[in-house]
Amino acid sequence: MFILHFLPDTVIVWFCNILLLTGFVLTVAGFFVHRIPVISQYQLPFRVLGIALLTLGVYFRGGVAAETDWRERVATVEAKLKAAEEISQKENTQIETRVIQKTEYITRRGQDIVQYVDREVTKYDATCSIPREFIQAHNRSAEAPPR
Repeated sequence: MFILHFLPDTVIVWFCNILLLTGFVLTVAGFFVHRIPVISQYQLPFRVLGIALLTLGVYFRGGVAAETDWRERVATVEAKLKAAEEISQKENTQIETRVIQKTEYITRRGQDIVQYVDREVTKYDATCSIPREFIQAHNRSAEAPPR
């Protein structure tokens, strides 16, 4: 069956059509051959062979139609997949920019808090008490960033 994929579709359709036409001609000839005395003895083989070829032709033609239908479906799904990949790439870019912006905000905020704590610690370093501003700065650094 996989060998049929190497043949062009037109050759396969051409073969099916010839099979159908040959089956039809032999079937019709099988019904009218009894009028010719020389070949009237071949009436039954003409009919049987004609019907068999006609049946095979219809079967193969249906198989070709189903195969082309599946190929069309695969092509449409591949087109949808390509479009979805492009949209996904755009969304990924937007998400990456948002993550970078939030990361920059967090690092900038952390640096600001570290500088603030360093300033406040030098003020209260002599008394060795933990000031309220230091506790508030520590609490602010532990807060989640705004969304």
